[in-house]
Amino acid sequence: MPELETLHQAVIDGDWKGAAAATRAALDAGEPPLAIVTGCLVPAMDEVGRRFECEEYFVPEMLLSARAMKASMEILRPLLVATGAQPTGRVVIGTVKGDLHDIGKNLVASMLEGGGFEVIDLGADVAPERFIEAARTRNANLVALSALLTVTMTSMKTTIDAFHAAGLRGQVKIMVGGAPVTQQYADSIGADGYGESAGAAVALARRLVAA
Repeated sequence: MPELETLHQAVIDGDWKGAAAATRAALDAGEPPLAIVTGCLVPAMDEVGRRFECEEYFVPEMLLSARAMKASMEILRPLLVATGAQPTGRVVIGTVKGDLHDIGKNLVASMLEGGGFEVIDLGADVAPERFIEAARTRNANLVALSALLTVTMTSMKTTIDAFHAAGLRGQVKIMVGGAPVTQQYADSIGADGYGESAGAAVALARRLVAA
């Protein structure tokens, strides 16, 4: 369908107006909302992630593509809810307590949404209690913790420990990421996974939900 090809390219090019127009055109042509997400938006954002990994794209391009994807999802989301379509998974994401940086977290959140996940974004400087409340009330199966500062990395462990204390650790998978975070640190605090980039985080989220 030419409308889907146009939408795919608009997301890759970061053209939010074109993405919105192509989404409406695809719907008018009878394309099911879920098919637009799985057959177009998910592959487009996967391609954006690939280009970022290969250093063909950088943060500005990623942000533009994320905005284009969101413009499409704003049109599709109510239709998906109305049809009862289920997301790939439900993710609570936020930057941990004490850390106000959110660009990296925002990229990961956008990539996850583009990957078919329902994303509950709590923002920055998020206390463990807020992560727990959101995971419980929204029935999330995945929690994503971000930190940019070395001094706030300890809040990741505090949050994971809080999930244990709340009796929810067995119900959610917890993934961590951010500039100072490593796989070794993720293992040491009992996280279920570590994503070194936005694209890697999406692949990891898919593996954790499938497991």
